[in-house]
Amino acid sequence: QVQLVESGGGSVQPGESLLLSCTYSGQTFGSIAVGWFRQAPGREREGVACAASEDENTYYAGSVKGRFTTIRDNAKRTFYLQLNSPGPDDAATYYCAATLGVRTVQPACVSLTYPWDAWGQGTQVTVSS
Repeated sequence: QVQLVESGGGSVQPGESLLLSCTYSGQTFGSIAVGWFRQAPGREREGVACAASEDENTYYAGSVKGRFTTIRDNAKRTFYLQLNSPGPDDAATYYCAATLGVRTVQPACVSLTYPWDAWGQGTQVTVSS
């Protein structure tokens, strides 16, 4: 079983950047895929980005492509989501999810229908003007 803890949320002004972290613990048997999701009040949870510990590919939702970046630090067992120049529409609670034993990811991983094994508790991002 893998456990996930997100951190790094807070208030950011338009044009600034924010770095979210998702640290995983527990037995992973080597490879892990991590997805980032967000949910704003009154809206459904949506996919943001995904990556895997042994895959150089990363995938993004169209709404954040070119603005957000996901990177990983396997030694620290942490995936990061860099929010660059977030706007009001990016304000949400951000969650990470993980699936074990995944060596490569595909664009379909930026989706709630992907078979995620575990979820973090979320970290809130507000965008103030």
